[in-house]
Amino acid sequence: MPLALYALTAGAFGIGVTEFIIMGLLLEVGTDLGVSIAAAGLLISGYALGVVAGAPLMTALTARWPRKTALLILMAIFTVGNAACALAPSYETLMAARVLTALAHGTFFGVGSVVATGLVAPQRRASAIAVMFTGLTVASVLGVPFGTWLGQACGWRASFWAVAAVGLLAMVVIALLVPAERQAPEAPDLRRDLRALMRRPVLLGLLTTVLGYAGVFAVFTYIAPILTRVTGFADSAVSPILLVFGVGLVAGNLLGGRLADRHLQRTVLGSMLALAVVLGLMSLVLHSKVLTVVFVGLLGVAAFATVAPLQMWVLERATGAGQSLASSFNIAAFNLGNAIGAWLGGEVITRGPGLGAVTWVAALVPLAGVAVALLAIRLSPGAHDAPAAGASLSPPRMH
Repeated sequence: MPLALYALTAGAFGIGVTEFIIMGLLLEVGTDLGVSIAAAGLLISGYALGVVAGAPLMTALTARWPRKTALLILMAIFTVGNAACALAPSYETLMAARVLTALAHGTFFGVGSVVATGLVAPQRRASAIAVMFTGLTVASVLGVPFGTWLGQACGWRASFWAVAAVGLLAMVVIALLVPAERQAPEAPDLRRDLRALMRRPVLLGLLTTVLGYAGVFAVFTYIAPILTRVTGFADSAVSPILLVFGVGLVAGNLLGGRLADRHLQRTVLGSMLALAVVLGLMSLVLHSKVLTVVFVGLLGVAAFATVAPLQMWVLERATGAGQSLASSFNIAAFNLGNAIGAWLGGEVITRGPGLGAVTWVAALVPLAGVAVALLAIRLSPGAHDAPAAGASLSPPRMH
């Protein structure tokens, strides 16, 4: 894999830390700004909605720019947004700064996915996307725990200053390592791109992404109370167990990319089905501490084994310049799935059978995703089963 891919990984790492770090700092932020824990938790929802809104907006605004320039501008927005978070004097300004930061999220991964596929041979495109997304998994394993520790030791603002520094470093490595395009980007045509996005195979691909990640976050949002109240772990055991989840994310991400390079359709279907099976079986082992830890790791593997295949799935179904828009919308779809999953898990806990049933209810959601993916395949019988054969892919030509 070329070094330029790891420059994209550095940017993905910073964005991943920003998205999730607030989860470990809710108490500190709430106490310092004088708001409840529930209000502090809305900083997570605000970020997710910023990603959903920012993906199409920023993709349209940057459509005329060379992709390398777009990546640098997006990382600049990310860096300024985190500095604004560190300086925020009130809850309202912190929320606004979080939303500002989120605007760069979807388009960075959308444009970055297209750039990544243009840096490697056709048969390695899904693996290239997986390498970039490794930044997110490393952020979960190392960045978020370190940021939480730093915030608890030095104040929550120090964590955001640290992430802003990561943003500056990512800008430098992207500027040095990501090659410029040999030709000017194709003139954007928003109507054409929207028509490409509205094609039924693309929409079904986006829906598959939403359903997959709704199942993941229906459980992951409430993993701490599940571990402590259902399985019986002490509060101090949650962080080490989440480290097992993070290691699973790294393994699943790389595995999903490698398998998708060989058989894209089968990997999409297989990874979604594996996710449903892991969630369903997890319901049967929650009263065994050893087996629960094992299944938390398997959940990490199954969750991120879907990411690169789903991103490639949507890219393959988009065409030409519409790829960047479709790719960005797929990142928004992941975040929409996060929000829906968190809501679904909450409904199961408060209105349904309770905390212990979250896992098996969550398993039904990726099963619905498998049905949608099968429908997409049936409606697109000419689609290829591997990105290497995907004639519709048109990555940028790079130096």
